[in-house]
Amino acid sequence: MQLTIDTQADTYEQAIAAVQAAYGLNPALVASSWPTAPALEPRPGPESLSSSDMWEGWTERLLFDTVVAVMPGARAVLRRLVEVGGTASYDDIREHFIHHPETPIAQGRIGGVLTSIRAVRRRIGPDNNTRVLQLDDRIRVYRIEPALVEGLKRAFDLADARPDLLRQEPVRSRAAGACPGPGCVRLPEAVSDPQISDVP
Repeated sequence: MQLTIDTQADTYEQAIAAVQAAYGLNPALVASSWPTAPALEPRPGPESLSSSDMWEGWTERLLFDTVVAVMPGARAVLRRLVEVGGTASYDDIREHFIHHPETPIAQGRIGGVLTSIRAVRRRIGPDNNTRVLQLDDRIRVYRIEPALVEGLKRAFDLADARPDLLRQEPVRSRAAGACPGPGCVRLPEAVSDPQISDVP
């Protein structure tokens, strides 16, 4: 027997039924024994976040957009600050990331990594000068406004559920000055920060 299925005109169910009939099976009986496919839960998205003002024009959605757009190293520092309640000393952050298993940041490079937040802030955020991350130079402490910590927690929860939305690290050449091929991006060295000044 020769069986012809038109994949543009026949539905999947019609094709399966035709194959089953060709092999002498009763399509109705076979189909009745198939388990019911579980309903697919909709994937969470940024539209689920609030657009209500949390502090100085910042909303959950703007915080999520910031988390999505910053470089992975800056995102990791923001996440760490959220984990510890929004405030940590420069030394604590430096020590945490020097030997971090997933996102190591060399000593003296924290400030350079965090320039990503400042760059993103110019494009994303309320129409004022408020910042997600602040540095108190007098006591060398990074600080996130307490009103934003909960919003950032929700932003990171969504980021964990939708890693496909996050900005990824550009491909770098491992050899200095070399670029092995397509997709390689030459990046300048991160700015060192002996005085840890100029934090976004």
